[in-house]
Amino acid sequence: MLSIIGLLVILTIVVLLIRQKINPIVALVIVPFIGALIAGFGFEQITEFFNDGISSVLSVVIMFIFAILFFGVMQDAGLFNPLIGRMVKLSRGNVILVAIATVIIGAVAHLDGSGASTFLITIPPLLPLYRKLNMSPYLLVMLIGLSASIMNMVPWGGPLGRTAAVTGADPSELWQPLIPLQVVLIILLILVAALLGYLEKMRLKRGGQLVDALSASELEMGDDQDEDKQSLRRPKLLWLNLLLTLLVVGFLMWGALPAGMVFMLALSIALPLNYRSTELQMERIKEHAPNALMMAAIILAAGSFLGILSNTGMLDALAEDIVYILPAFMVPYLHYILGFFGAPFELILNTDAYYFALLPLVEEIVTGYGVDSIKAAYTMMIGNIIGTFISPFSPALWLAVGLAGIEMGRYIKYAFFWVWGFSLLALAAAFLMGII
Repeated sequence: MLSIIGLLVILTIVVLLIRQKINPIVALVIVPFIGALIAGFGFEQITEFFNDGISSVLSVVIMFIFAILFFGVMQDAGLFNPLIGRMVKLSRGNVILVAIATVIIGAVAHLDGSGASTFLITIPPLLPLYRKLNMSPYLLVMLIGLSASIMNMVPWGGPLGRTAAVTGADPSELWQPLIPLQVVLIILLILVAALLGYLEKMRLKRGGQLVDALSASELEMGDDQDEDKQSLRRPKLLWLNLLLTLLVVGFLMWGALPAGMVFMLALSIALPLNYRSTELQMERIKEHAPNALMMAAIILAAGSFLGILSNTGMLDALAEDIVYILPAFMVPYLHYILGFFGAPFELILNTDAYYFALLPLVEEIVTGYGVDSIKAAYTMMIGNIIGTFISPFSPALWLAVGLAGIEMGRYIKYAFFWVWGFSLLALAAAFLMGII
């Protein structure tokens, strides 16, 4: 019964998000609450589930409230204009080259293994370039998400850490065979980005939106035509702002301080550095606060949703039942089957449910048929990890959606089959390389 209710709750939310029938906050709060009541849980228990879920995302909420404010101030000050201008110069306004560059930038930015910081570092500077070229922001988020998913195989990334916990293997030892795979997948993704860039170019050409040539000066003229925005630029502080941003990135990768505190400190330095007037500082905060607060509300709602589904046992029950309802002849190949559907599973199971509920069961079953436990774990992880950033359960993806100004439901619809297809390509590459 728990698994049925859990499945109905998850499918209802995913369908509502994809069809854009309801605000994400409403869907993430109301649907699981009703599901918990139907499952027989009382208000006191639901309160505990809620508190647990909220506490699990609170640090993320704090981080990106101040992160959005900080990067907003950096945008106001004009920090990203030279970077965007250089990218335009290198790409010569070529849509295909911009798509390829997005993959490379995403891979470098995700070296710290944090999806949230990756999107925070990459989307603000790249989004204006995409807008100038009339390219889809959905393509931007998908390419960064795919690139980050490949890099997420590092030992300090969540999926490999969870896999190590389940198998009892050392994370560094698990990672070593995956390094060549990561290199191959980045090369494959560059080729896929070139294809997607070509398709995007054809779309723009058909719609009469293709920009034939774009210079750095043309890019800088755009929003700077607005006198109010022009007055906020601080070109003389460019190097200080760049140094501050690099320090923020460095501290995020180092992990010596909580990410939320890093951005709190950075914002506290950036405001008086660029805008001496207290009144102007408050205006900058008020300008960017709506985006920050809206995304904070969505993440808190997602925390409530995850808290209820996890603590009621719905996710665990669903994971177990998925395994046991399969026909017997499929059981020896269960890891391949679940790896094949790893990306779609991101729409119905959160990461913890997949790795801590599903993976141990599958590993235990297939090892009885002579399958190596590590190879079984690799199969499930590689198939699933590519789909990390199409999951509505990913707080980092909600952040990316907010930064890019797009809709979650439309993004899932746009990216799903491309991401699933690339996950199958990753499994094929791992098979040919003897990893699985």
